[in-house]
Amino acid sequence: MKVVSSVSLPSLTAAVTRLQRQLDALSHLAPGQRCLTLSEAVEAPPLIAWLAAQPQEAKIYWRGRRNGEEVAAIGIAQRHRLDRMPDADTLDRLYRQLLQQDGDGDLRLYGGVAFDPKQPAWPEFGQAQFVLPRLELRRQGEQAQLRLNLSVHNREWSQELSDAHTALQAVVKAAPLPPLGPAHLLSRQDTPNRARWETLIGQVTHPSFIDDTPKVVLARETRMRTSAQPNPWTVLHAWQLLNPGSYQYGFQFSEQHTFISCSPERLYHRLGRELSTEALAGTTVRGFNEADDQALADALLSDSKNSHENQLVRQHIEAQLSPLADYVGVEESPTILKLNHIQHLHRGIRAEIKAGVSDLQLLQALHPTPAVGGLPRDAAMSFIRQREGFDRGWYAGACGYLGQNESEFSVAIRSALFSPERITLFAGAGIVGDSEVEAEWQELNNKLATVLGILNGL
Repeated sequence: MKVVSSVSLPSLTAAVTRLQRQLDALSHLAPGQRCLTLSEAVEAPPLIAWLAAQPQEAKIYWRGRRNGEEVAAIGIAQRHRLDRMPDADTLDRLYRQLLQQDGDGDLRLYGGVAFDPKQPAWPEFGQAQFVLPRLELRRQGEQAQLRLNLSVHNREWSQELSDAHTALQAVVKAAPLPPLGPAHLLSRQDTPNRARWETLIGQVTHPSFIDDTPKVVLARETRMRTSAQPNPWTVLHAWQLLNPGSYQYGFQFSEQHTFISCSPERLYHRLGRELSTEALAGTTVRGFNEADDQALADALLSDSKNSHENQLVRQHIEAQLSPLADYVGVEESPTILKLNHIQHLHRGIRAEIKAGVSDLQLLQALHPTPAVGGLPRDAAMSFIRQREGFDRGWYAGACGYLGQNESEFSVAIRSALFSPERITLFAGAGIVGDSEVEAEWQELNNKLATVLGILNGL
């Protein structure tokens, strides 16, 4: 059930007061369902700045691609963390219990799943973790709401009301984001390093391997130590300004570790039974001027290596969706998606999902995509697991939100993990038969150029 106030736009402080009054009015009611949301229209502050200022431990930020809906969420009404992936029936039961008791269909669980459940999980994140936040600021265009989520899952109603009051009392006003710098790079370590990268490319492109496994996406982990640790929300904000056409999101489940991503890639968006996804594979740099940029885009469109890579991704997604859909439509010709330092081949895919198909079935079918794993999926993932040299965790995983009426996930490429005294950056490149060692190594550098530029400006 959702309780929505008038359409006036009070300040954040006034909205918090109104929510406290709504809570007081519920003290003698016994909720008839597991989750309840109270909502107040609000004049929203800058969301990342507001999020960074909050004292609550859990912090989540989400912004859709091309300046879409923006969400800042704090606190935890429910947390569901899996340190090993259970069977599909267990996940499906959890999904239906949590989401189908939401009468208005507007409840969301924010979180993500790791790239590979057979690799060790990141300790703070697990193989999968989804959170029903205590408080959400949601903004779409000029409209914004402050939402308070209540849950009576395995707890007393009086205690839930008390915890909600405490969360509201702890809310503070937005403050300017901490500035970047001054700081200096103390060390950098790439895994795999340049020599190991050459060995891996040679293995993947060997004729005896490529015949059975035509594509493997190899990634690099770049660990950096700086003299001062930058605020991850400040870095995400700077990244956002440079790549407004990408998804931007961050997850901080404890004060010590924050995962952020400024990813151009959609895993899928579902509204009702209508689904949109994409084949995003094939990369080149941006030009120094408009004519140079267009020439590079034209060369990318006509390049056989990149076109083949994009076609492999398209064919896989189409094959995975077909058993779950009444209809799948694919753009025949790719277009160009332009980012700050690079441009990609992009091909849109739309589907009408069969009645009864859940988001967990869609996640299992589409994740990980050939754009971050390879083809065939099992063979490529096995190679990555055994040879790449690091555990990807949530890098190249699926991050977003689950809802009854609407769900959306991005593929977590162009990512950074902030840990005590260390920043870890991630990027990958699709390796096919005619891939060249130096070109693919440079592609990794190109993909990290934006965030490295931000960090080098410390």
